[in-house]
Amino acid sequence: MNLRVNHYDANPSVYETMMVLEAHIKKSGLDPSLYELIKLRASQINGCSFCINMHGEHLLKKGEHFERILLLTVWREVSVFSDKEKAVLQLTECVTNISECGVPDHVYQNVRAHFDEKQYVDLIMAINTINSWNRIGIATGMSPGCLL
Repeated sequence: MNLRVNHYDANPSVYETMMVLEAHIKKSGLDPSLYELIKLRASQINGCSFCINMHGEHLLKKGEHFERILLLTVWREVSVFSDKEKAVLQLTECVTNISECGVPDHVYQNVRAHFDEKQYVDLIMAINTINSWNRIGIATGMSPGCLL
């Protein structure tokens, strides 16, 4: 895919607004590696090649095992993710595909077994933020290696 428009050059305030969201999540106390897993899983679901590439690389640089990155799409079927991570990945899928079935009560309860109410809302904001980045990336034609 060819880059259609450089969103930063065309409208820098959009990028700055997204960075405010990123700063909020960073201040929330959400584990940075867990946030990268959220980013990668949502990007896989949305088909954002730019973000898949970027967040896979971020996880590798943070020392994440290649096996966990490779198996993220089948997280339900493998034992390399903790129950806490699996709860977050399921929430990520539900929020990313919100029109399909919302967030069922069992998903909410599973997440709440590991996170308090504030952290639950922080997770939702983290998922919303990467979904927004994905939509910007896909709509503007971003792909791995494109120059911004």
